[in-house]
Amino acid sequence: MGALYFHIPFCKRLCGYCDFVHSVKSRFMPQTVVAMHEELDRESGFLRDRKIRTIYFGGGTPSLLHPSEIECFISHSSELFDCSEVEEITVEVNPDDITEQYAEALKNSSVNRVSMGVQSFDDKCLQFMGRRHSANDALRAIERLRGVGIENISIDIIFGVSGFGGQSLERTLQQAVETGVEHISAYHLTIEPQTRFGRMLQRGEIEQVSESVSEQEFDAVHQVFTAAGYEHYEVSNFAKEGYRSRHNSSYWTGAEYLGVGPGAHSYNGTVRRWCEQDVEQYVERVEYGSETLTALDALNEYVMVSLRRVEGIDLQYIAQRWGDSWAERIASRAERFVACGWLCRSGSRVAVPVDKFLISDSVIAELFE
Repeated sequence: MGALYFHIPFCKRLCGYCDFVHSVKSRFMPQTVVAMHEELDRESGFLRDRKIRTIYFGGGTPSLLHPSEIECFISHSSELFDCSEVEEITVEVNPDDITEQYAEALKNSSVNRVSMGVQSFDDKCLQFMGRRHSANDALRAIERLRGVGIENISIDIIFGVSGFGGQSLERTLQQAVETGVEHISAYHLTIEPQTRFGRMLQRGEIEQVSESVSEQEFDAVHQVFTAAGYEHYEVSNFAKEGYRSRHNSSYWTGAEYLGVGPGAHSYNGTVRRWCEQDVEQYVERVEYGSETLTALDALNEYVMVSLRRVEGIDLQYIAQRWGDSWAERIASRAERFVACGWLCRSGSRVAVPVDKFLISDSVIAELFE
């Protein structure tokens, strides 16, 4: 089964760390919505699998759209694909967009999961990152969603922010737990050159946290959330039982997906495609970059995404899909990491222990073919 992703690139304000395709030119939003419906019609044949399991609205800030506009995309999708078995429809929201009226409208739509960009429960940290909400705004937004009966809420937080570790991070983690949300994504701050933070870093106005601080904060995140009953099922993701992100899990297991909108990516099992145009270009003409994955590309990608998950890689599956020789070579390379505790093996499965997730990228690079 496949997945649909709708990228809504508009934001009221650009955060200091964000390097996604985004725009503050909200005057182009109506035209972009029309162009996205046209793209959905035109590109629906990209997917070989016509059955859709999950739908996701990401951004940018999808909550700048009214829930009725989100519902139009869902209805349009059901005309083009078999959506009879859709399990999860997620929309990303900003806390300050969630009025009581907006929450009620969301509840009355087909959306059954809300992902909220909280990032921190420390107002000074939020101001530093350029967020347009306060900690109390986030708490009130969660209360409003709960008040209308939305039962599957995820929040994002960011750690590894220089000057906001220690007690600041501890308060954020504890507050995240106290909200009782079903899912938490915890991302280490990455400073990209083309962002405001990147320019500040180059000028020496901010600094990145050290590797040892990164490890300490990652461990704190892991300890607090797992002690509260969340499963650490992927490097950056924690879920209560039964509440893993099904959409993101489909990416990590190689499912097909169609991305619609400026900044969206697509994959149909063979071809990966992306649209990196800004909104002004997009509404005029949609252009894609693409690459065709070789068998070796697909194998390396399987290793990369699987070792970020608690299940790890399945050597038996590798042997069946790519051949015994590749499975044997990867198993041989894995042996020294198993010996030092950086990998664990159970039957045909090889995985990074949860407490070693932070070093998973180093292990992945060594296992690449």
